[in-house]
Amino acid sequence: MTQRRQRDEAALRAFVEDMARLLGDWGFPRMAGRVVFTLMAADERSLSAGELADRLSASPAAISGAVRYLGHLGMVNREHVPGSRRDRYRLVDDSWYEVTVAKMTLLKTLADAAAQGAEAAGGAGTVAGSRLANMRDFYNWVQESMPTLLDQWAELKAAKAGQPPPDPIAPAVADPAVRPW
Repeated sequence: MTQRRQRDEAALRAFVEDMARLLGDWGFPRMAGRVVFTLMAADERSLSAGELADRLSASPAAISGAVRYLGHLGMVNREHVPGSRRDRYRLVDDSWYEVTVAKMTLLKTLADAAAQGAEAAGGAGTVAGSRLANMRDFYNWVQESMPTLLDQWAELKAAKAGQPPPDPIAPAVADPAVRPW
């Protein structure tokens, strides 16, 4: 019989802070990072704002701003508690995957902006134009490659769960003209 390992609350708190710091270094709001990783590390399916504030030793205002930001990104859902004025917050299933799919058009936006910059700099034959054209080409390549990567991830995840593979990402999601946000 296998023994279930015990949670190490101190290590989980350190993990949450480390991940929030890492995301903060990349420009993600630190409190939003703390909230999302607190939700990820929780055994509960959802947490109230008060529970989040207690776990993070944070003010209700800080929690409110963070969950609003995460909701805007599509990473956290707010669920009303029937018979109460309180809400609970839960991660969207596969939130990292879903955010990536939803924001794929950002890559097209970056590629288009880089193309405009390359043109304004005198084309790919100039030093600045070459840098900007390389940026354009990179983001076009990433956008073209992303649906395949996301499909591979969905297949791997399904295989790990013993489920049939999902349908591939719909072409409309990968279509650069579609802007879901």
